Amino acid sequence: MKKILSVMTLVAALAVAGTSQAMAQTVQGKPIRAEQLANDNWLLHVSPQETAKYLLLPVEDKAPEAHLKLIVDNQLCRNIDVRMALHKIDYYVPVVLDEFRGHNLVVQAHMNIDRSNRGGVGSEICWANIRLSDTFDQTNRERFRPLYHHTPVYGWMNDPNGMFYKDGTWHLFYQYNPYGSMWGNMNWRHSTSRDLLTWNDEGVAIAPDAHGAIFSGSCVVDEKNTAGFGAGAVIALYTSAGDVQSQSLAYSTDGGRTFTPYAGNPILTADVPDFRDPNMFWNDDINAWNLILAVGQEMRIYSSPNLKDWKEESRFGLGYGNHDGVWECPDLFPLPVDKLTSKQVDKLNGKQLVNSSTNNSSTITKWVLVCNINPGGPFGGSATQYFVGDFDGHKFTCDSAPQVTKWMDWGKDHYATVSFWGAPKDRRTVLAWMSNWQYANDAPTMQYRSANSIARDLGLFQDGGEWYVSVKPSPEMLAARGKKVKSPTEACEMVVDLKGSATITLANAKGEKVVMTYDDDARTFSMDRTQSGNVAFSEAFPCTTVAPTHGRLKQLRIFIDRCSIEAFDADGHVAMTNLVFPSEPYNSVKVKGGKATIWEMKSGK
Repeated sequence: MKKILSVMTLVAALAVAGTSQAMAQTVQGKPIRAEQLANDNWLLHVSPQETAKYLLLPVEDKAPEAHLKLIVDNQLCRNIDVRMALHKIDYYVPVVLDEFRGHNLVVQAHMNIDRSNRGGVGSEICWANIRLSDTFDQTNRERFRPLYHHTPVYGWMNDPNGMFYKDGTWHLFYQYNPYGSMWGNMNWRHSTSRDLLTWNDEGVAIAPDAHGAIFSGSCVVDEKNTAGFGAGAVIALYTSAGDVQSQSLAYSTDGGRTFTPYAGNPILTADVPDFRDPNMFWNDDINAWNLILAVGQEMRIYSSPNLKDWKEESRFGLGYGNHDGVWECPDLFPLPVDKLTSKQVDKLNGKQLVNSSTNNSSTITKWVLVCNINPGGPFGGSATQYFVGDFDGHKFTCDSAPQVTKWMDWGKDHYATVSFWGAPKDRRTVLAWMSNWQYANDAPTMQYRSANSIARDLGLFQDGGEWYVSVKPSPEMLAARGKKVKSPTEACEMVVDLKGSATITLANAKGEKVVMTYDDDARTFSMDRTQSGNVAFSEAFPCTTVAPTHGRLKQLRIFIDRCSIEAFDADGHVAMTNLVFPSEPYNSVKVKGGKATIWEMKSGK
């Protein structure tokens, strides 16, 4: 960093004395002043003439959250929560000062510290280390940061939000904390990609306002100008999380780069506490918009002519599927299928893999209702369940018996799965958050936390009279292949041709390993990460995950990227996503019962 200015060094004696003291320091003619108040409160004064771009706040992840008020010209501008460093500095987070230029900025902080076993008032090291800077260093400092998965440049990320495709560009918004690598201060941050591999950071798109933090939601392109903001405007619906949860609207007339909150927010309210994650889509069958919303442990479905005025149509979920946790992040979409099984042709390694069909009957459509749940996953914590059935624009009817539960991914680290609006060629392309609420805040990274899964395309298949969602790596992942290699690398794809039951063991020189097992008799696939590396940061992390295969497996595609392993069978009948944190990359593989071919993966960074 250049032009870094120290705020001041606090005088411990004055702090311990408990007096309200103001101390100032002039650096290059620019006064900065910090003031200790009573009861663990502080004021930081930033000169209106200051030209630095960032106010850098020192963070300690294990510290309690301090509450900061940003006051501009005597008006409250923003509330943020930051784990201000008490004993050591893990990293810095920036407050961007551009919008405050030429105004008086005061930061009021309340530390909320239990002093029974702490030092005296003013002993916190954060006050001596707050800095002003022209730059914020975003150089990667994390050895576990994936190479071809989407991650935030810094800070915390969870649910993917508002995903849409327009004019050759994939738009991804996501739940984001700019002020730390743990959950909090929810914003929507924006990334774009032309290939689902290389992602460009577009900054914060929607920030908290008087209605609350910005929770999950969706985006559509309003091509018919039903909302009145212009043909082709991008419309975002999201949950405003304040004292209550309500639904708000924002619109963009520049393709999703910037958004303007709708003056009539909130547009949808309810008298229940868990009321969130709106997902909308245009429905030709009713010539109107539909919206699905998570409410406690059920989904509510609405319709609207204009994206502003919503009518409740029906409810779904009570008694169906898994109810061990809160239902969240819904999606509802049609998938075309053949009456029995469609021909599915993938070009993989120069071969055509055909899932043969015995029936060429006319194409029909089934609807899939996605319901993310936390907790309640098959191996603890968060996971994605789904239901297959019919939808007439008013009511969803599930094909399965109420007690049937179906999981989209059988790993521990696949949650908040939602699809892109407007994906090309009628594809249903999804992303997931690649973590688990059991330990997401404790994962062994600090500059950032969490990644998205690779992009996946969905279809449908039948087994035993039931419809299931097939999950395959998106076609773009083939283009991400580099050269063939003999041994696994930290970022690679491994294709394993199976001869029957098989065991695949990834290992490194430290004795750390991941064991994947296909049991041809039991028709199960499992992944054991109990000895995968660092598993001690959470007692919920070491585990073995097991999936039904819905038939015989002939080929696996396994994606490895520094801290993750995603396994799929060639027909899409099995998907399993698990994080791993080895002390060094896995560099050997032993396959019993099959043969592996390995490609390096191109970096998306």
